[in-house]
Amino acid sequence: MEDRLRVGVIASTHGIRGEVKVFPTTDSAARFKKLRQVILDTGEEELSLEVEGVKFFKKFAILKFRGIDNINEIERYKGKELYVARENAQRLGRNEYYIADLLGMEVTQDTGRRLGVLRDVIETGANDVYVVTMENKKELLIPAISQCILRVDVESGVMEVHLLEGLLEE
Repeated sequence: MEDRLRVGVIASTHGIRGEVKVFPTTDSAARFKKLRQVILDTGEEELSLEVEGVKFFKKFAILKFRGIDNINEIERYKGKELYVARENAQRLGRNEYYIADLLGMEVTQDTGRRLGVLRDVIETGANDVYVVTMENKKELLIPAISQCILRVDVESGVMEVHLLEGLLEE
């Protein structure tokens, strides 16, 4: 399991006082309101930053970090990712999982057949869709609904699924 979870990517600067526009990579941009600490991955090092202010503009969260007070101090971090430590992550409800914990899971059918490895999660309006790369290199798309996802064991890295008719082309 990952010890940190990505919450956003710095898209650009905002104004001249050191604020940044962050594209959220979490399911709820509102989570930024409660965010106090983030980890900035610069590509060379990880910086712990204290969130001083949050506001929203269109699809972006506008963040202000303590101690960064002008555009020149933050501009070089455009395109860099922001993370939170797992212990500071948003609490999950029943049958909810962090995408980072799902990626790489072995996916098996309820018949015992190994289907492949979960490689991606497509977030749609209705429900997520799990992208499983099969041994024959084809992709299998499985809707993340209770009729299909029977069991998820994050600790052992295994997901058991039931395939509705038409999902698997033989």
